[in-house]
Amino acid sequence: MTLTYQARLAQSQLTAISRQLEHKADSSVRHKCFLSYHAVDAEEVLAFVESFGDYFIPRAIGVSEDDPVIDSEDSDYIMDRIRSKYLANSTVTIVMVGKCTWARKFVDWEIYSSLRRGKVNRLNGLMAIQLPSGRDANAALPPRMQDNVIRENSRDIGYGRYYAYPTRGGTLQNWIQDAFDARSTRSHLIDNTRARKKINSSCP
Repeated sequence: MTLTYQARLAQSQLTAISRQLEHKADSSVRHKCFLSYHAVDAEEVLAFVESFGDYFIPRAIGVSEDDPVIDSEDSDYIMDRIRSKYLANSTVTIVMVGKCTWARKFVDWEIYSSLRRGKVNRLNGLMAIQLPSGRDANAALPPRMQDNVIRENSRDIGYGRYYAYPTRGGTLQNWIQDAFDARSTRSHLIDNTRARKKINSSCP
């Protein structure tokens, strides 16, 4: 899928914001959140950060095709590197759901690493937000995200949560706090058993 000039520009701005805040400490008021997204949605993700960035500390640098780490045959090494290089010291992962987010293998890898404990990895809270374009397209969740967003009798019973696009910063802040707390209160509900996605799926 070819990126527009505007999407590339938005992606560069997101990277700049993330690097500027890289060493800002996570706090009880503003948690450091890794934004997992498809590059074609970069303009919408940038608008989200510009609207709500006062309520969390955004980390928006994700895995890319030009990173030599992805050519490794060692899955554990790849996931450890994603944690240390991209997710860094974030405590909550927010999956920004657009039309084709479900199809991107790197989104799957970022969710996988967010849910994985190890010598490098620490558990992240997990939530997803439907972007306006995702709502218009009735977009599907990435499968690994769907494994952790479970509803029964209108109640959320999985580790993760899936929300419509927020209208108030305070509401978003409450959602992020819930995801942060879930690392200790709902970690037994994590389902990270799905095989790691090897290639991008085709998306109309």
